[in-house]
Amino acid sequence: MIRVGIVGFRGYSGAELVHWLSRHSGVETVLLEHRTDSEARPHPIGVSSPRVIAMKGDTIRAEGIKLAFLATPAEISSELAPAFLKAGVKVVDLSGAYRLETPETFARWYKDEQHRSIHLMAEATYGLPEFYRERIRKASLVANPGCYPTAANLVLRPLMETGVITPNTTVVVDAKSGVSGAGRKPALRTHFSEVTENFSAYSVLEHRHVPEILMNSGIAEGKLSFTAQLIPIDRGILETIYFQAERVASPLELFDVYRRRYSREPFVGLYEPGKVPDVRSAVRTNRCDIGFVFDAATRRVVVVAAIDNLVKGAAGQAIQNMNLMLGFAENMGLETAA
Repeated sequence: MIRVGIVGFRGYSGAELVHWLSRHSGVETVLLEHRTDSEARPHPIGVSSPRVIAMKGDTIRAEGIKLAFLATPAEISSELAPAFLKAGVKVVDLSGAYRLETPETFARWYKDEQHRSIHLMAEATYGLPEFYRERIRKASLVANPGCYPTAANLVLRPLMETGVITPNTTVVVDAKSGVSGAGRKPALRTHFSEVTENFSAYSVLEHRHVPEILMNSGIAEGKLSFTAQLIPIDRGILETIYFQAERVASPLELFDVYRRRYSREPFVGLYEPGKVPDVRSAVRTNRCDIGFVFDAATRRVVVVAAIDNLVKGAAGQAIQNMNLMLGFAENMGLETAA
């Protein structure tokens, strides 16, 4: 058993990590408490959970932890990651601290977020296994992708690679997410009274996930319109993506682009042409489900992608990355729905 630690285990993504790692036969989980004001969730008598220990200077080495998950805000991750790396512990960071390529890009999109280890951005590997699997195997610091970019890039990158989408193509990404994507920290816009019976767009033209889509898909900023919207469900993302296709004349040709790219990928589910997923198809799984409708007369395409923002969009993908970094089978602990 390899010992792994979770910092930020009380948040939604951290709690999801605890849940999925409890079924992983190759690791023992230790919960690392980095705050003094955290309130533990109550448990029924007789229900066991991983050990909770205070994260002090000598804790990491004394516990023999080989890999740490940071399910913390970017400001906290950028403070903690260097200490883990210095101790020889591999890191999977679920925040946006290390996802982008330059400090300037981080400053633009994350605005007032403080970054305490900007130098590590150049050393981090972007953790989308379907594209960067071999890099992840060798990495010490992996930046787990954002939930919206995970779905968008799995849809868009194969199309850019094959010329179905060209540099002149305009792409519209209409993305809707459940409320857990905003995290556990209370805020007015995620208050029950604000969300229920409501549907709202936010961070229009300035969402911090946009540069991840640009960086990994190859689409230029001026050709991408991305809008995130909050819907009154607890979890799940549905992205509806619109563009006009090049170099394909039929639904089967377009389907073949995805089939060639993803036929051996365990966590990408493809629908037959003309069929599309819904949120329920993907929640509580580590899959990204993709389907499309193609109009041959106008070459218009609507692609629909569904993921669970807490699994393939966060904890499940983080475990995929951990499996690659520690030499496990990539699907270990993720084989079945929760």
